[in-house]
Amino acid sequence: MTTGWTKSDWRSRPRVQMPDYPDAAALAAVEAQLAKYPPLVFAGEARRLKRALGDVAEGRAFLLQGGDCAESFAEFSADNIRDTFRVMLQMAVVLTWGAKLPVVKVGRMAGQFAKPRSALTEVIGGVELPSYRGDIINGFDFTPEARVPDPARMLQAYTQAAASLNLLRAFSTG
Repeated sequence: MTTGWTKSDWRSRPRVQMPDYPDAAALAAVEAQLAKYPPLVFAGEARRLKRALGDVAEGRAFLLQGGDCAESFAEFSADNIRDTFRVMLQMAVVLTWGAKLPVVKVGRMAGQFAKPRSALTEVIGGVELPSYRGDIINGFDFTPEARVPDPARMLQAYTQAAASLNLLRAFSTG
């Protein structure tokens, strides 16, 4: 295991799937703003998940991961969050009964706004534009304006992720 890790270590490592933001000053401003925000996931939650994943690795529990490939800003709603949570719980009940093991539930939600791409651009009708990389990066519409990476989208992603996690915590604890 690596020691001495810091939250900015990723900047010194090889990076792939990184968008090319045309406005470096806007990106720096958003990064500075996000750095002041509270964490979306707290240390105790991460430690509990680490222990639970250890149980999975040792065969004492089963891992269930589910959710959207990528969330969209437009489909954000309490109903969608509740419905995904409900399906995960229903699947966990079936798996718990069938496997006779506890189920560790991991949702692909509350911040799953990026999409890795195999190509930097896509061509439709002879027009080549940057690939859609998820709502946290650029827009889905196939227009030059929508496909420009916009760092302000990270702020909306944070807000929606925080709201989703708040709702999920309420659902899970009553």
